[in-house]
Amino acid sequence: MTNPIKRLIMKFTNIFKDENTINEKNLVGFASFMIMVIFAVADIVTGIFSQPLIISDTIFNSFVIVTLGSFGIDGVVKIFRKK
Repeated sequence: MTNPIKRLIMKFTNIFKDENTINEKNLVGFASFMIMVIFAVADIVTGIFSQPLIISDTIFNSFVIVTLGSFGIDGVVKIFRKK
């Protein structure tokens, strides 16, 4: 395995360690938010071409709940963190 690929794999595996600098809740919330943005852009593009974009409400609401839950949990942790 080449050295840059090995470093990239090692960076990815560091996400799952207990001692890391990445906030996993923010990572999940951001990924969920980006999927919602992709849904919105796709809806706008299909609306321009007068085509309906059918997205299940259950799926979209799930992404909303994951996004709000991830950022909400992180916000509560920051507020009530003991120093």
